[in-house]
Amino acid sequence: MLYFFKKRNKYKLSLYAAAFLTSMFFGGMADASISSIMIDADSGKILSQNNADERRYPASLTKLMTLYLTFEALDKGYLKMSDKLLVSRRAAGMEPSKLGLRAGQTIQVKQAINALIVKSANDCAVVLAEALADTESQFAQKMTAKAKKLGMKNTTFKNASGLPNSQQKTTARDMATLASAMYHDFPHYYTLFSQKTYTYNGRKLYTHNHVLSQFKGADGMKTGYTRAAGFNIVTSAQRKGNRVIAVTMGHKTYKERDKTVISMMNRGLIKLANNERDNTAQMYANLKPIVSPAVQEEIQTASADASDKAWGVQIGAFSNYAKARNYALKIKRSTQQFFKGKNISIEPVASGAAVVYRSKIVGFARNDADSACRKLKSKNQSCIVVAAKPTPYYASAVRY
Repeated sequence: MLYFFKKRNKYKLSLYAAAFLTSMFFGGMADASISSIMIDADSGKILSQNNADERRYPASLTKLMTLYLTFEALDKGYLKMSDKLLVSRRAAGMEPSKLGLRAGQTIQVKQAINALIVKSANDCAVVLAEALADTESQFAQKMTAKAKKLGMKNTTFKNASGLPNSQQKTTARDMATLASAMYHDFPHYYTLFSQKTYTYNGRKLYTHNHVLSQFKGADGMKTGYTRAAGFNIVTSAQRKGNRVIAVTMGHKTYKERDKTVISMMNRGLIKLANNERDNTAQMYANLKPIVSPAVQEEIQTASADASDKAWGVQIGAFSNYAKARNYALKIKRSTQQFFKGKNISIEPVASGAAVVYRSKIVGFARNDADSACRKLKSKNQSCIVVAAKPTPYYASAVRY
């Protein structure tokens, strides 16, 4: 009987061992796959994706939500950049990466934010969390609630730093959603993510985000690593008026991660530039004058016999027609004293292999054009006075 019991349990242990090894092998294979996604930052359109909805450990990408809630608190007046926050024993005891804060000392909100972005300081993450909630655990509940509100359907946060927690999961798609919200909701803070160094108490800290130096146009946002998560990154870059947001997660090395995301962003920006050029070419092939009375007050065609009003004010040059026209409309509305009733002229010109769109407001006498330009310059808006054709421009009569 005893022999049978030992034999039966030995068999059960063998089954457990086999199941464990199978789980390790196939689970490891699944974890080794890369999750990634890239979107057009302006439209939100997906440019590429791979396993974008696979749930993963975010690691320090978690800190993007900690920062999102911090920026929100700043805008609502709950915090000020100059506020001094108390460092708790829990915050001081966090594992690296950290700033090395001591329990009982204080740190300014601005310092904590910068250290969180550049150093990925876990102690600063907890300081901010405890300033915005009674405990880090309660702050994590706020993080998750905000994630759901932003549309991050598959994300659960359990701490403010991203240190390992088996229940803290997200997806590449959700991280792209958060990055997009960060960029659009807090443009006044977004420039902080472009910092390559930060000096705290005389000590120079260096960013973990090497893509900032390796890819022209990259200007944020956050990297992350734990053994379970692999190497992750959320980043963004702009080129010639286009911007992409890219996420890739689960890489074996930071070099592999950086190489992947650089390739993604380069392809994405090229794709957006090509699409823009194709769309513009099609648009110009189909241009027709506006005849609807509803838009006559906003955009009028220049009179062919207005020879005394053959001058214009050039207010900028843009990468696409829509941006050039929208800027001209904005200037007209903000300075109606000089521009009301004047014609908007968008002039496409070749600039190497690209097309640039000069934005002009025309239909002035020379003296009036000079006065209008001086008025713009007094508002720190650049402009030049140019000779303008008195005949209508179809480009300025396009209905958008």
